[in-house]
Amino acid sequence: MSDHDDKPAGNRGDARDDSAGSGNGLRKELPREVPAAAPAAEDGPKEPQAPKPEPQPDPEPRLTGRQRLVQGVWPPRVTRAQLIVAVLLFGLGFGLAVQVASNSDTDSALRGARQEDLVRILDELDDRTQRLEDEKQGLEKQRDELENSSDQAEEARKQTIEKERQLGILAGTVAAQGPGITMTIQDTKGTVEADMLLDAIQELRAAGAEAIQVNGVRVVAGTYLTDSGKGVGVDGNKINAPYRFKVIGKSQDLEPALNIPGGVVQTLEKEQATVTIERSTDIVVDALRAAKRPDYARSSSQ
Repeated sequence: MSDHDDKPAGNRGDARDDSAGSGNGLRKELPREVPAAAPAAEDGPKEPQAPKPEPQPDPEPRLTGRQRLVQGVWPPRVTRAQLIVAVLLFGLGFGLAVQVASNSDTDSALRGARQEDLVRILDELDDRTQRLEDEKQGLEKQRDELENSSDQAEEARKQTIEKERQLGILAGTVAAQGPGITMTIQDTKGTVEADMLLDAIQELRAAGAEAIQVNGVRVVAGTYLTDSGKGVGVDGNKINAPYRFKVIGKSQDLEPALNIPGGVVQTLEKEQATVTIERSTDIVVDALRAAKRPDYARSSSQ
């Protein structure tokens, strides 16, 4: 046997020992291996995972106060109730505007008047107050006469006759005579309309006119005026220019009432009409109206 055959066992043993020794040395130097953790699915059921938060949109830019106001007002969102209230407020505002404009016109007319015109207007107001006071005193006198008269029946009859005459003058059923004025309106341009003549009648009544006649037509409480071609209709009777007014009353009150600033005369002159007024102590109003018996109304004393 060769030298290799003589000591194989010993050599192998030594070799194993060397290898074992060297292996132990390597194990001491390397860290211990940690077994890999088993998947969670093998150990048990998976725990529910929280959902991932969704991406939030970018925040809108902050608006200024003016921008928020504009967004709140426009586009408008109008309800039916708001629309009704708006219409009512518009009507109220329009009425107030018309009233203010009317008052402004009157104030401006008086503000631009002369001192003589203002004095005349004040005198006219004083005269109207005096007429009302005189009428009040007359009624009180009639009452006292009825209460103190020894023959109340005869006194009542006299007052009834006088009252009937006065009412006949106002109703146009009897002729009237007394002081007053005559107003003539020349209308060569044909611009005078019915409403202008009606304003003249109303102004005369307010100044105390007791009887009025226009071109042969008696003016009473129920008189109406209409435009009729180139003329004017008074209670259905057509009259043409020149328009002549016969008026019984206190001339010192009637004439100033027509000549106040912005009154009848100035209005007619703006329409290129010519107005002349004459005072007289004897005006005759003889146009009569037929007495009309009412169809339904009866005296309460019957």
